[in-house]
Amino acid sequence: MILVQNSEDQMVFEFIKRRIVVKDEVKSKNEEDVLVPPLNFSMVDRGIYRSGFPKEENFGFIQSLNLKSIVYLCPEPYPEPNEQFLQSHGIQLFQFGIEGSKESSMPKETILEALQIVLDVRNHPLLIHCKRGKHRTGSLVGCLRKLQNWCLTSVFEEYHHFAVAKARIADLRFIELFDISCLRDCLYSIIYQYQGCASRSRRISYIVDTEAKTSEPRETECLDCSS
Repeated sequence: MILVQNSEDQMVFEFIKRRIVVKDEVKSKNEEDVLVPPLNFSMVDRGIYRSGFPKEENFGFIQSLNLKSIVYLCPEPYPEPNEQFLQSHGIQLFQFGIEGSKESSMPKETILEALQIVLDVRNHPLLIHCKRGKHRTGSLVGCLRKLQNWCLTSVFEEYHHFAVAKARIADLRFIELFDISCLRDCLYSIIYQYQGCASRSRRISYIVDTEAKTSEPRETECLDCSS
């Protein structure tokens, strides 16, 4: 209890009290403004991000990314708070239930399906995540890097950067043996756009020769960046 002796002391007391209230309000506001990224968050490429599982404290940061889609690589149901957050911000969820295993290899068909979503620019900006953003996410990104013509050494370095001491031999073997040619049949309708929305932006369109049943990348120029 604070005893106020006279009117002058009362004025000083009120001034200090107001300062404390204002300081607390500023502190509270600053705490609300802090954007906390999920575990192992990083940018993969333009419009593509990766991370561990987003918690409620990360929602503000996720909102700042203006995501269109999330690629979720775990079999467990998405938590209700996260589902509500996605619905309220118009974010589409693509779930690919990959079991986390130290011994078994990644399911090739599931990885291929997930890559289709990741490569489709209509789903960008997009976040890829599993539980901790290490193994399942690292394997998917590693396969994407091979498609981007990264050398295997760089692909493995990136995987180790996020997995740290918990790198899995099965994941590295899967990435090494992953055949990017198997993506040809599922990429014919996907346009992979680079360099943002410039007046004459470059884009790679994958076309299929229906007679030869093969596909090849053809670089074109996009005059209308909204197309």
